[in-house]
Amino acid sequence: MSNVSIEFSKKLAVSETPIPGVLLFELPVHGDNRGWFKENWQREKMLAAGLPDFQPIQNNISFNEKAGTTRGIHAEPWDKFISVASGRIFGAWVDLREGSTFGTVFTANLDPSRAIFIPRGVGNAFQTLEDNTAYSYLVNDHWSADAQGQYTFLNLADETANIPWPIPLERAELSDKDRVHPSLADVSAMPQRKILVLGADGQLGKALRKEYGDLEHVEFAARADFDLSDPEAYRTRNWRDYDTIINAAAYTAVDQAETGDGRQAAWAINVTAVAELAKIATRYNLTLVHVSSDYVFDGTTGIHTEEEPLTPLGVYGQTKAAGDAIVSVVPRHYIVRTSWVIGEGNNFVRTMANLAAKGVRPTVVNDQIGRLTFTPDIAAGIRHLLESGAGYGAYNLTNSGEPQAWADIAKDVYQLAGSDGAAVTGVTTAEYFEGKLAAPRPLNSSLGLDKIQSTGFCPEASNVRLKEYLSN
Repeated sequence: MSNVSIEFSKKLAVSETPIPGVLLFELPVHGDNRGWFKENWQREKMLAAGLPDFQPIQNNISFNEKAGTTRGIHAEPWDKFISVASGRIFGAWVDLREGSTFGTVFTANLDPSRAIFIPRGVGNAFQTLEDNTAYSYLVNDHWSADAQGQYTFLNLADETANIPWPIPLERAELSDKDRVHPSLADVSAMPQRKILVLGADGQLGKALRKEYGDLEHVEFAARADFDLSDPEAYRTRNWRDYDTIINAAAYTAVDQAETGDGRQAAWAINVTAVAELAKIATRYNLTLVHVSSDYVFDGTTGIHTEEEPLTPLGVYGQTKAAGDAIVSVVPRHYIVRTSWVIGEGNNFVRTMANLAAKGVRPTVVNDQIGRLTFTPDIAAGIRHLLESGAGYGAYNLTNSGEPQAWADIAKDVYQLAGSDGAAVTGVTTAEYFEGKLAAPRPLNSSLGLDKIQSTGFCPEASNVRLKEYLSN
């Protein structure tokens, strides 16, 4: 083997295959008169070459004494990085996941100079081409009896897959179990991992329901389904079935958060619960989408960017800033900062429209500046981030257009509702809240949108969305 190893590749290279997510690696192998050496797994180099950060936690080795030993076809509920320590194999992989590429086949020979990454749900099989072949694979989950119940199997001799085994199966070494697996026509495809939406009964949760429609892999949990304050809710769910958590739940009673009970509730939902979700996302390598707020800033900057240091004023803002800091350490995370949210349910626009219909002449603050954000655009932006491959991190997401004061927005609502905008009187925040329980508020809530626009998502102007909202 040492004579051959000198001719092996000296450069790490990766190539895509017909099966999405399956990546074939050429590994540098260095040889001399003593034998050979290779870096079988080197995270930094592998990530740079295009391998997902799949976080392996277990290493398995299958030793096969005879050439012609054939194993598979098994699709497990975890990712695998497969390599050969000694000998050679013929590898065969079949996509057994739900979707348009179900049944796609890829084959290749592997020796110590080659490795392959196999994502969850892709059927894996191999046949040894030499005696004393050692087959190694890294996986990102521990084996368990429950996990074995989630395997998907395919018959090695399936006529549809039509795998060209170098050694005919009738002369190969097979286990009894591998001889009787179902044909492709009878295989139940492995479902894709699920998206869990928390806070599905809120304004944003309702918009996410509409955005994702009836997709079977998206699960919606209202408070009755998943109580964020109940530790049991986190322990009883099988997180291996999930890929993403969208946390649209939050304590949002800004003024009440300044009181004793409100302060406790705000920290419990906006911080303690978020910490639990962050632990789960990190442990199971999930993507955590966390919806944040303009209240993490003190409002002294003209346009707030994602890089601006957090400077919350009141308790609510402090809890949201703490939640952002927690989520930022999750390897796969999106922090979606928004402002002045308008959706189904009670909100500022609906209140102003009702007052206009009643002929009320309201007093509205005129020194808080920002943009409205309509929940369908937040939902569409979240889906875009998840599906576009945008880099993880924090993103501002509001509707576009010129920032306005609350009083100016109220005037627009009155006029669109067929009333006189002059009926709205502007006052300062200090005047409006004089003598009332009130949390400090940022006077400028305008969030810069350059970062999310650079990913290809351009939110509609807020005045356009306002007209549509009121017309409906």
